[in-house]
Amino acid sequence: MVIAEAVGILPVFRKELSEELSDILDYWMKHTQDQKHGGFIGSLDNENNIDSLAPKGVVLNSRILWTFSAAYRLMKKQEYLDMASRAYYYIVDHFIDRKYGGVYWSVDKDGSPLDARKQIYGLAFCIYGLAEYYKASDDRIALYLAKDLFEKIEGYSYDKLKGGYLEAFTQGWKPLDDMRLSDKDDNEKKTMNTHLHIIEAYANLATVCPDKRIKERIRQLLEVFGQYIIDPETSHLHLFMDENWNVRSSLISYGHDIEAAWLLPESAAILNDEENLHRFNELSIELANAAAEGLDTDGGLWYEYDPASGHLVKEKHSWPQAEAMVGFFNAYQLTGDEKYLDHSLNSWEFIKRHIKDNNKGEWFWGVRDDYSTLNKEKAGFWKCPYHNSRACMELIKRIQGPDHLNTRIP
Repeated sequence: MVIAEAVGILPVFRKELSEELSDILDYWMKHTQDQKHGGFIGSLDNENNIDSLAPKGVVLNSRILWTFSAAYRLMKKQEYLDMASRAYYYIVDHFIDRKYGGVYWSVDKDGSPLDARKQIYGLAFCIYGLAEYYKASDDRIALYLAKDLFEKIEGYSYDKLKGGYLEAFTQGWKPLDDMRLSDKDDNEKKTMNTHLHIIEAYANLATVCPDKRIKERIRQLLEVFGQYIIDPETSHLHLFMDENWNVRSSLISYGHDIEAAWLLPESAAILNDEENLHRFNELSIELANAAAEGLDTDGGLWYEYDPASGHLVKEKHSWPQAEAMVGFFNAYQLTGDEKYLDHSLNSWEFIKRHIKDNNKGEWFWGVRDDYSTLNKEKAGFWKCPYHNSRACMELIKRIQGPDHLNTRIP
């Protein structure tokens, strides 16, 4: 692609993403509010059929909270703030553990605690959503709750000897035998995924809270990624590690590679440290190049690959495609190399062709290598309006007409 083509196509790209964002938000407002039990339904299938008995997860509710808070800040539509408030009050009323602190992992359809364990990943997303809601609403209780969750993570999860954060605890913050985030994960004490979303949450909290410890933890988390999580030879992310940072898995997650490629430099920018920012801008390009190994000729990004066994999961899930749009666009802004812009645009074309449900709304979970749709929830415990709406909002803000072509992220 030549510069002239980029100048012409980017306003179209931005317009399409603006329309897509509105469609995603409208879908969630129309289909996911639980009018009987409050909050949001626990699960919705590809046909928009509700599973009224499905549990409700803190990740789903926190991601809804973040999404509609961010959307309100971008577009100032009252209905978006109303949706954010619905999520906020449901979290306050049903997920906050008033005895031990922190938040429950899940509640049942009525809002009673179901899985009361303290999954640090869940606390991190709650911080992320609460900080964004504070920005949207100026509700100081939301900020107080976010800071309290920060204190709980630091008090119980932070590894004072080896650095980083331990994965999960019982309701009363005791050691837990099974710390897995989901059934597909390895049962290890430290994971890339949790560390990525802690730094994401802390970076958002740091923008509204002057506590110097938050920035210091961001600095330490960046060092953890640089020293232990980003493979110095392949630039892929290590996914599972023990408490001593010994790597316990050879699995590659292309979606996380490209998500980290823009989240880490964004977190580094919070510190106002030019040396750190330069380092993670460079690592960002290396992560983007590593993720590009997972691109198919159709523009889609494969899900996972295990080089030890040579096994490729021949599926293309929706969330890595959303992250690919942002991560490769970020690489384009950093370098001016239009191959990255092509990757971003091709990701969007793949989404329009195979991931977006043009009949019933939102995005499918994903597709197989023959483009048949995966029969998994369209909204639920893990499938939230977070990756796709965030990608739209992030790119809408980054594309500011042709002048952006001469802009590099500092």
